[in-house]
Amino acid sequence: MSIVKVIEVLCEGKTIEDALSAGVKEASKTIKNIKQIDVKWIHAHVENDKITSYRVNTKISFVVEH
Repeated sequence: MSIVKVIEVLCEGKTIEDALSAGVKEASKTIKNIKQIDVKWIHAHVENDKITSYRVNTKISFVVEH
């Protein structure tokens, strides 16, 4: 039987994909066996009528080794 743990992570990047990749990359520094990332919400920062960056709230799931 596997045990899965979920953490909530805020990520930021120039694109949504960059933000998600940055979140997984940072989490993987201390967490192994990441299996899934769920997006809870996305916010876009706007300057001069243009989107300049995205902030994404995610839940990262990983298998706990025991």
